Amino acid sequence: MRIPRIYHDGDLTVGQTIELTRTASQHICKVLRLELGAELRLFNGKGKCVSAILQSASAKAALAKVQAEVSELTESPLRIHLGLGISKGERMDYAIQKAIEVGVHTITPLITERTVVRLDEQRTAKKLNHWQGVILSACEQCGRSYLPELNQISPIASWFNHPSQCKIVFDPDAEQALSQLEPVEEVSILIGPEGGLANNELCQASSHDFHSIRLGPRILRTETAVVSTCSALQVLWGDFA
Repeated sequence: MRIPRIYHDGDLTVGQTIELTRTASQHICKVLRLELGAELRLFNGKGKCVSAILQSASAKAALAKVQAEVSELTESPLRIHLGLGISKGERMDYAIQKAIEVGVHTITPLITERTVVRLDEQRTAKKLNHWQGVILSACEQCGRSYLPELNQISPIASWFNHPSQCKIVFDPDAEQALSQLEPVEEVSILIGPEGGLANNELCQASSHDFHSIRLGPRILRTETAVVSTCSALQVLWGDFA
């Protein structure tokens, strides 16, 4: 049986007894139905992971005792920064979840010309909190010990200028392929929402040193483009090879 991994935002010291969050406790007791003495992996999102034993199985506040540090080498040598046009509901959740699983280091949600989701200050805070939860769950599932960074929601125009070794935008009319680019250790990729990027946004990206790349002969949905693109980059320059 796979050992469950639980995120804990705090110190992880051998011999320490840790009170897990209510959400984690409920997951352990009501979903996984773990019994006393069950083994866990706790990670703090900063690279530290430990083995622990479940000492109390209360759904309100489970307790786990740290046994030993565990080495987890799951971070890709390729640092991917994903600029992602905000999509509706489950599509955005899916795109973020899969981006984490394939090794993305940073995600910036973007407001583009064709973004249909309208967010006021309150909804923005709720969305960011929800997406952070998606990231945490994905890290627990896929074995990452470092928590990828989720930036604040930004207008696409303000994201064009950020520094990167290589910047890529996907355009179905482009002629260049990913395999034609020189390998780098850091790359930023721009993927639009439903409906894609507007022509003026593609032009702005090009004027800010983005490489226009064609991702095959077919038009991909936003969430499919995220998975396909990040996977292709990991094969070319990362740890999928």
